[in-house]
Amino acid sequence: MLSEMISLTGLNPEQREAAETVIGPVLILAGAGSGKTRTVTYRIAHMLENLKIPGKEILAVSFTNKAATEMKERVAHLVPPKVRKGVTLSTFHSLGIRILREDIHHLGYNNLFSIYDQADQMSIVREALKNYRSEKTYDRATVMSKIGLLKNKGISPTDFTKSSEYDPENNYDGATEFAYHYYQEKLQFYNALDFDDILFLVVRLFKEFPEVAKKYSERFKYVMVDEYQDTNQLQFSMIQALTSTHDNICVVGDDDQAIYSFRGADISNILNFEKQYKNVKVVKLEENYRSTFPILNLANKVIEQNTNRKDKTMRTSLMEGNMPQLWATGDADHEAAVVVEEIIKLQSHGMMLSDMAILYRSNTQVPPFEDQLRISQVPYHIIGGQKFYEKKEIKDIIAYLTLIQNPRDELALRRILNVPNRGIGSVTLNKNLALAKEQKRHLFNILADQEENENIQNFIILIKNYQRIFNEKPLVQAIDQLLEEIQYNDFIDKSYDSAKLSNRKREDVKNFLLTADRFQDRYHEDATLKNFVERLLLADSHDRNSPGDDTKKNEVTLMTLHASKGLEFDNVFLIGMEEELLPHKKTIQDGSDISEERRLCYVGVTRARKKLTMTYAKERKMYNKMFPRFKSRFVIELETCYKEVDRTNFGDMSEDEVKDFKKNFFGSLMDSLK
Repeated sequence: MLSEMISLTGLNPEQREAAETVIGPVLILAGAGSGKTRTVTYRIAHMLENLKIPGKEILAVSFTNKAATEMKERVAHLVPPKVRKGVTLSTFHSLGIRILREDIHHLGYNNLFSIYDQADQMSIVREALKNYRSEKTYDRATVMSKIGLLKNKGISPTDFTKSSEYDPENNYDGATEFAYHYYQEKLQFYNALDFDDILFLVVRLFKEFPEVAKKYSERFKYVMVDEYQDTNQLQFSMIQALTSTHDNICVVGDDDQAIYSFRGADISNILNFEKQYKNVKVVKLEENYRSTFPILNLANKVIEQNTNRKDKTMRTSLMEGNMPQLWATGDADHEAAVVVEEIIKLQSHGMMLSDMAILYRSNTQVPPFEDQLRISQVPYHIIGGQKFYEKKEIKDIIAYLTLIQNPRDELALRRILNVPNRGIGSVTLNKNLALAKEQKRHLFNILADQEENENIQNFIILIKNYQRIFNEKPLVQAIDQLLEEIQYNDFIDKSYDSAKLSNRKREDVKNFLLTADRFQDRYHEDATLKNFVERLLLADSHDRNSPGDDTKKNEVTLMTLHASKGLEFDNVFLIGMEEELLPHKKTIQDGSDISEERRLCYVGVTRARKKLTMTYAKERKMYNKMFPRFKSRFVIELETCYKEVDRTNFGDMSEDEVKDFKKNFFGSLMDSLK
C-alpha cells in the first residue's frame, strides 16, 4: 500500500506503470517531451519512501552533469534527506571515478590519480610521435582520435594489432600502435588517466577481477540508466557487470533520438535490450507535454520514414497551434536576414529572446547569422564556443590544484613551474627532465633534491605547504590564499597590454572562485580538493561555458542539432533544411545509412514548443561560386504537414511588412558600416 507521502496519482497511466515496476528488467521508451525525468524521479521516490528500499542499494546513471543534478534536485523535493541518504545519482564517468578511487590499486595505479584534458593528452602523443622512428610525419590529433576510438571499443594497446581496427598496410595504424603503448605507459607513470580511460579501466577492472564486479553488483541492487540509446560498448559492459548478480535493471531512452554514433554510441543496445535480458517489461511514454499538435504531427511523419526503430507514435492534448513553416530563401545571407528579421518582429510582440533558438547541422552555417545578429544588435550566444575550463588562466589554477593533490602529475608541474615567473627557465626544466628520465623518478622528487636552487626550493615548499593548507582550511579560502600568495592577479595584469582584456581575465578568476564557492555550499564536508578537481575535469559539454553566471540572459541561442538534445524553446528556427546539409553531404557521399540524419531532423523539430520555422536556401556559395540547392528529402514528401513560404519574393508578407523589413534591414546595415 502506498504511503501518503509519495503519491503517484499525478503521473499518467504509462508513467505510473513505469514508476511502479521495480523488480526485473524494464525498458521505458520515453519519446520526446514525454516527462521521462519526472517518471524516473518518482520511480526513485516510490522505491525509497513507499517500498522502503535503502538508498545505498539504488544507482541511477545519466550522461551529463546537468541531467544528474536535475535528477538529484527533483528527488530532493520529493524525499526527505534521511530517506534518500546513500542514493547514487551520477554520470557514468563520475561513477567510474568513484569505483576507480576505491579499487584502481588492483590495476597498479595509486588512487590519487589525475585526469588529463585534451591539451595534456596531445602533449604526450606529440612526445610519443617524436620518439617514433619514421621519416613520415603524423598528425597527433588523428592519432589521439584513434586511441580514443580504441578505448571506447574496449581495445587495449596489446589487443590493437589483433583487432579488426588494425590495418598493417596503414602507416597511421603503425604509428598509432607505438603511440598508444607509449601514451598508456606515460599515463601510468604520471599516475594519470584521460577521460576515455575512466570507463575503459572500470571495464578492465571488472573483467580481470570478477570479485570487484560482484561487490558493486551486490551493493547496487537496483540500477537505472538514463538516455540508454546513447550508451556505447564500454557502458554496456559496465552495466552488465553491475547487474551480474540480479536483473533489476531499468533503462530509459528513445531510439528515435539516437544521434551520437560519432561518439561511439551504439543504438543496438536499446534496440536489442529485450534480447539481452529475459522477461523484459516494456513501457511506452507516448504523451508529449512539450509541443503543439501541428509540430508533433510533422515530427511523427518525419521519423516514421525510419524502418529500424521501436514502434511508437507521440500524441499531445495541445491540439491548437501554428502550422510549421518552411521558408525558401535566396542564399545564406538572405536566409540569415529573414530569420533575424522574424526574431526582431517576435521580440517587438513581447516574446523573450531566450525563448528562441537557431538550430543547424553544421557550424559552417553560423557566420551569416552572427553577422546579421550583430548588425541588428540582437543579443545572442553560441553554445559550443570556448569552454570556461579551457581558458589559459583557469587551466593554470587547475594545474596548481592538480599538482597539490598529485605531485606525480608531470604535465601540471611543467605548466606552472614558472607561472607566475619565478626564474625557473626551460634550460633548468629540461636538465631536470633528463635527470628524471635517466633515474626513472618523478620530476617533483628530482626538483625537491635541487637544494642549491632557491627558486625551485621555494616552489616545492609552496606546493607542500598547500597540501597541508587544503586539508586544514575550507576549499574557497585555501584557493583564495594560494592565488594571493602567488600574486596571480598581478601576473595577469603584467601579461596583457589591454586593461580591458586583463579585467576580463581577472573576472574569469573571480568566476572560478564563485564556482568553488557554490561547490562548497552544495557538498559541505565533501567539498575537498580531490572532489573539486574531479568535478572540474569531468565538466561536460552541457555545463555552462561561464560557470560564474547563473542568471538566464535574454539572448537568442545558436547551437548544433547535436547540442540541442534535451532542450526546448517556444520558437525554433531549423535552418538549412537542404540536401547535403540535412542529410549531410558526407553521409550521402559515403552511401551510409541516413537514419541517424533523420533522427537529427526529428530532434530539431521536437525542440519547438509553440512555433517551428524551417528554412532552406535556393543557392549557396561554395568555392567562390554559387550552386543551386534543393529541399531536404526529410520534408519533401511531407508537404501537408507544413506551410511553404517563398521568402525570396517576400512570400505572403503584406506590403507594409515588406517596407518594414527593407527599412530595418538596410537601415541597420548602413548604420553598421558608418
